[in-house]
Amino acid sequence: MLRSNAAPSRLPMRVVIGLLLVAIAHSGANAQSCARSDFEAVVDDAAEALRQLNSENKPVFQELLRTLKDKRGWDHDVYLREATPFVQDEKIDALDQRSQDLLTDIATLGEEGTAAPTPDCALLAELRQRMQELVTAQTAKWHYMFTKLRTEIDK
Repeated sequence: MLRSNAAPSRLPMRVVIGLLLVAIAHSGANAQSCARSDFEAVVDDAAEALRQLNSENKPVFQELLRTLKDKRGWDHDVYLREATPFVQDEKIDALDQRSQDLLTDIATLGEEGTAAPTPDCALLAELRQRMQELVTAQTAKWHYMFTKLRTEIDK
């Protein structure tokens, strides 16, 4: 399995996602009272969630692409052309657009929350929901791309 080449200190993607969702849920437990700093923390958590997902998945995905390249005997130019469908298609584009929309929402809600004279806890809950949706969209994207690539490697 290609994952065995990953550094032993890396957490499996399921564990990272689980920890992020627990952190999001825990941070929402006290939604009746909130502070401006809570809004900043949620925005920071969204950025960290994306970094975690990318750092966990990108190296393994690139390794799988190299495996396919080697298996098919593609030279560099053929590789660039043939690998494109594994990183860009209609479904990936839609998930990227959804993620971009959510990032815009997260930034906007975060700014509104920190600029409000008194913290709006309902707005904070909405911000946390957008973050969960972002993690879900990015997880779906990685899962789809891995499935598509592994299916091709197995042919």
